[in-house]
Amino acid sequence: MPVPWFLLSLALGRNPVVLSLERVVGPQDTARCSPGLSCHLWDGDVLCLPGSLVSAPGPVLVPTRLQTELVLRCHEETDCDLCVRVAVHLAVHGYWEDPEDEEKFRRAADPELEEPRNASLQAHIVLSFQAYPTAHCVLLEVQVPAALVQPGQSVGSVVFDCFEAALGAEVQIWSYTQPRYQKELNLTQQLPALPWLNVSADGEDVRLVLDVSEEQHFGLSLYWNQDQGPIKPWWHSNLTGPQTITLNHTDLVPCLCIQVWPLEPDSVRTSICPFREDPRAHRNLWRAARLQLLPSRGWRLDAPCSLPAEATLCWQALDGGPCLPLVPPLPRENVTVNKVLEFPLRKGHPNVCVQVSTWEKLQMQECLWADSLGPLKDDMLLVETRGPQDNGSLCALEPSGCTPLLSRASTRAARLGEQLLQDVQSGQCLQLWDSDLGALWACPMDKYIHQRWALVWLACLLLAAVLFLLLLLKMNPVKGWLRLLKENIRAGAASRSRAALLLYSADDASFERLVGVLASALCQLPLRVAVDLWSRRDLSAQGALAWFHAQRRQTLQEGGVVVLLFSPGAVALCREWLQDATSAPRAHGPHDAFAASLSCVLPDFLQGRAPGRYVGAYFDKLLPADAVPALFRSVPVFSLPSQLPDFLGTLQGPAAPRSRWLAERAEQVSRALQPALDSCFRPPGALGTGRGMGP
Repeated sequence: MPVPWFLLSLALGRNPVVLSLERVVGPQDTARCSPGLSCHLWDGDVLCLPGSLVSAPGPVLVPTRLQTELVLRCHEETDCDLCVRVAVHLAVHGYWEDPEDEEKFRRAADPELEEPRNASLQAHIVLSFQAYPTAHCVLLEVQVPAALVQPGQSVGSVVFDCFEAALGAEVQIWSYTQPRYQKELNLTQQLPALPWLNVSADGEDVRLVLDVSEEQHFGLSLYWNQDQGPIKPWWHSNLTGPQTITLNHTDLVPCLCIQVWPLEPDSVRTSICPFREDPRAHRNLWRAARLQLLPSRGWRLDAPCSLPAEATLCWQALDGGPCLPLVPPLPRENVTVNKVLEFPLRKGHPNVCVQVSTWEKLQMQECLWADSLGPLKDDMLLVETRGPQDNGSLCALEPSGCTPLLSRASTRAARLGEQLLQDVQSGQCLQLWDSDLGALWACPMDKYIHQRWALVWLACLLLAAVLFLLLLLKMNPVKGWLRLLKENIRAGAASRSRAALLLYSADDASFERLVGVLASALCQLPLRVAVDLWSRRDLSAQGALAWFHAQRRQTLQEGGVVVLLFSPGAVALCREWLQDATSAPRAHGPHDAFAASLSCVLPDFLQGRAPGRYVGAYFDKLLPADAVPALFRSVPVFSLPSQLPDFLGTLQGPAAPRSRWLAERAEQVSRALQPALDSCFRPPGALGTGRGMGP
């Protein structure tokens, strides 16, 4: 397949360096010799049959070494094919059997003779070239002058141009003589696979640079080459060069391969897998692996590539210690990814876990309790080992090892050894595994734990009685401490029981975000805050007016407070109602609780019922202080965030904590409000900078 010559010049090496390959012009094969030799290339192909070895009648010319070089055979200026040039180095092999024959050969080549004859040594050299699925042989005739014939000495070389080959092909070259005087020479060479593809690092990411001409159409496929299953495509596209594709470093795995091919009929696809030894790819593979537990004691490890790992079962105790391997008696198993495997157990248990590890470390672990068997149990695992004469022994699996039940060790299993042995014999333990070599038993420890906790509770009651007596002996200091504790509890209870209903006008998105930040900050005091931003579903179902009535009634019944948050839109709505109360108000959105609430809020202020129930507030620089209508100044109106401590103290009610506590909470609320305030005050020109939202 013809390819532009500058693409083929990228064929050698992985670095993005353009190598200058020699160009051979014309479609004809040629042969040339080193000085002193004469050679001739026979026309047409010859049969690739080496024949049997024969004895040399005297000195003969034989090939001793093969050497190859990549060149470009160009039919036109930009229409070139990759070609393999072969150089055959020759030497004289063998000796004259009869000295008289050697003397005649020397005299024939003597230049001092009056009529010297052109004595020479002649050989027919065969070059056989194979690159699947084609084979090609040529015959070279070489003559060496008698003066250069020295047995065992090199006489020069003959160069053949050239054998055409496909990109990425593996070529095999043989050379021998006809007739064949010695074993044929052979050479195998792998030609470059991806002459136009370069894989390079770009910081944490990886770049695939496909340096092809603008008219070159090609297909590119990224796939996972799984050893334990079929190829799994990941990404495919038909492209036109040149192209640069960036891969995130988290997408690299060892089996990620790249396949490139020209979009032409019967084109050869070439592949490369450049990340097999990349440490990042191996780390990503373990991050992408998922260990799944399946019903009926099955499990599966899902991963894009094969994993050189082993799987074992282990026992996870309730106390949170390390998971204890069950090897032996259970064997280790090599992991086969994306395939369902089964536990070698008779019954499942929530404390049994699967561990997947390499020779370096534990990679992942999953327990059966995470599936459907409930939480971990405080059971003791007993390992039964059976001998050849049916004599067995029992030991308990603990972090220190497998402790024999009837031993004097200071572990829990040794202390309860006789009881556990009786539990096994009476059938109170669950048999998890059974074979000719042994068995595994899970014995409940709940009844023994209950006995221990009874003693612990008794000790705690005794300790509490002693502490009470000590407190009675030091009554005066204790009274002061109790008084402080009572005040703190009262303050906390008061703050937790206070409810606040936040009313505002939804002027724009940035102001709504500012109100949401304020409501979230007030919830941390703690206050129970109600705001229409968090009740849009109820607003749509009940209507704004009905929702406000229900929230206002509940807040005031619980001794809470209604907060009127004034903004330019809220002031405009209030003036509209005050100036022309008889006219129908203008239409508002279905979620505008402030507009709907004015029909109930204004009568409370006009009839003097607002003090103690309502509080007003507005934000600095967003609304002038004198913009709040005079009717609403019958209740405290605070400027935020400059008057946050007083505002928070009013919301807390009569049982508000001390001023120091309020100052700390006000500082926290102010810090939370500042980013939202900045977005409201940001000038419109800042919108195009990409730094955030404007008003």
